[in-house]
Amino acid sequence: MSQSTNAIKFKFIDLFAGIGGFHLAMHRLGGECVFASEIDSQARKTYEYNYKTISPELFNNGLFNNDIRNIMPNDIPDFDLLCAGFPCQPFSQAGYKRGFNDNHNSERGNLFFNIVDIIEAKKPKAFFLENVRGLVNHDSGKTFKIIRTILEDELNYSFYHKIVHASDYGLPQLRPRVFIVGFRDEDFMRGFNFPMPKPLKFNMSDVWGGQCSRDIGFTLRVGGRGSNIEDRRNWDAYLVDNVVRKLSYIEARKMQGFPDEFHFPVSNTQAVKQLGNSVAVDAVEVVGRNIITYMNTLNIQDTAMKATYNKGEWSELLLFIKLLLEQQLFLADAQLNTTDDFFTVHKVTTQNLDLEFFILNKSTIEIANKKTGEKRTIIISDIITPDILQKIIADIKNSKGTFALAAFKIIQDTLGFNVVKGGHSSQKSDISLDISKENFLRKNNQGFAIKSYLGAKPTLLNASGNTNFIFQIDNLDSSRIDKINAINTATKLKDRLEEIENYGGKFNYIGAEKDTMTYNLKMVDSLMPEIIAYVLLAFYKQRISSVSKIVDFVHEQGLLNKKINYGDKALLQNKIQKLLVDVLLGFFAGSKWNGLYEANGSIVIKNTGDCVAFHIIELATLRTYLYENIKLDTPSTTRHRFGKLYLEKNNKLYFKLNLQLRF
Repeated sequence: MSQSTNAIKFKFIDLFAGIGGFHLAMHRLGGECVFASEIDSQARKTYEYNYKTISPELFNNGLFNNDIRNIMPNDIPDFDLLCAGFPCQPFSQAGYKRGFNDNHNSERGNLFFNIVDIIEAKKPKAFFLENVRGLVNHDSGKTFKIIRTILEDELNYSFYHKIVHASDYGLPQLRPRVFIVGFRDEDFMRGFNFPMPKPLKFNMSDVWGGQCSRDIGFTLRVGGRGSNIEDRRNWDAYLVDNVVRKLSYIEARKMQGFPDEFHFPVSNTQAVKQLGNSVAVDAVEVVGRNIITYMNTLNIQDTAMKATYNKGEWSELLLFIKLLLEQQLFLADAQLNTTDDFFTVHKVTTQNLDLEFFILNKSTIEIANKKTGEKRTIIISDIITPDILQKIIADIKNSKGTFALAAFKIIQDTLGFNVVKGGHSSQKSDISLDISKENFLRKNNQGFAIKSYLGAKPTLLNASGNTNFIFQIDNLDSSRIDKINAINTATKLKDRLEEIENYGGKFNYIGAEKDTMTYNLKMVDSLMPEIIAYVLLAFYKQRISSVSKIVDFVHEQGLLNKKINYGDKALLQNKIQKLLVDVLLGFFAGSKWNGLYEANGSIVIKNTGDCVAFHIIELATLRTYLYENIKLDTPSTTRHRFGKLYLEKNNKLYFKLNLQLRF
């Protein structure tokens, strides 16, 4: 299993790894595997046996994960290429073809969305996915459309796909599979091509070492062995030298492109099963070579040259120049009304920007480069005026999707930058200010989160797999899964919950799906994980969305009387307010929190384009504002893997609810 070169050309991760067909192919191309995941214990034995020498860091550093649902994407080392042959049984012609609705075996049908979470968090240069060809037409093409829409429109990757046979790239096996490829930095000029077919390296007679009646073999499968050679379902019986012979793992290994030195420390039956679940190594390697070559020739987009943004990104740039022009930032009351209290702004920058903008006086700005020390001055009114600001505000409000703003071009060129966060989403402080006000000593480098109402209402806590919470469903027969999950009314989540209870099911709260989320909630308050259970049930069962009204409901129903000082409403309210502030200024759901605030306040861009601020010196006002304005929201149940019954291997039923908070 030699590598084509000693130099590491790229880093990759291997998801739903099986016995490592992707690993072998990428290793041959000069790749270093920095993370792998496989849940099957027998496949894990084979994987570790064969790769512990090639990739010892996987096993020495705890980077061989056993359940993709338990990993926090941010904990995965940085990598260039994501490889994944995600579970094919839900889409296979040989299975039940439940697709995303396959919740009968540890949610295997919707594990694709774990891939999405990792791509969203880590933003690799490219991805390479493999599945059965039935995925393309599953549910009349709706499943494939969802996959393409998420990868293209939500994650902003290009998208290519092709039905590939193992025999297209040298191996004597049919094995039609869909290969899906995408790149992060590719613009509208799409240039990736799948490689041209290659002749067979050997045929089935070479595999058997005797004259076989077929040059190209059947597709290796899992299960269904032993059919008569004349049976149309046969895949493991061959006529060799006029004798019927049955495939062993020796022949299957060769058909899949694994070398003779690839060993199986498991039973022969397990070995054949593992090979049937694997990818055709040569096909992956040939296509992978084109992916790596193209990935490395792409011009990485320089964010300084980017001209189109969405409403949120334009709002951040608007705030930046608005502060340079107005040089004042008014504080808000709990209803977002401007108060008489304001900060004088002395400097504007961000933690990702090499430039600092010092306000020398009402008309003059000094721009200093933190790296080179170079300085220059500009007259701010030469590029920014109130009329220009109003034009930009109107254009942002009236535009959709990603768009360019002609009115911003001169400003960008003069200031020398055109992005605030620089693509970093894992930071609470979007903008940094030096500020002062009456009876308040000047404070430098005060970080503020930015929330804008110029587009869709901003989120406080974005939905993801990290914000899922699990309930065990007791006293319910698993035969009810399909019937309850099939409920697809306008209020399907409420109706599914009611139907579970109608059949006698009882909700037993387990906790957050990810341990990191539980850890963060306990940093807020030791009771917060349990409080969240009642918050979620009040929202999804009672359809109460306002946080303050949920607190009223929980108090009136006495749901937490035994936990919180005999139902002290003020105490519960205080805990919820603290949670909201901690989410705004402190923690992300996907990474462990140290208990410290990363920002000192929040700036709100109102629908009019006016900006007001909250600062921790007026913490009570911020707490009240959040408490009175935050609501729970229902994100996509498919995208975020919740809202359906699923059966785990312990034969117990579970149901997940998702916490998303929006202004």
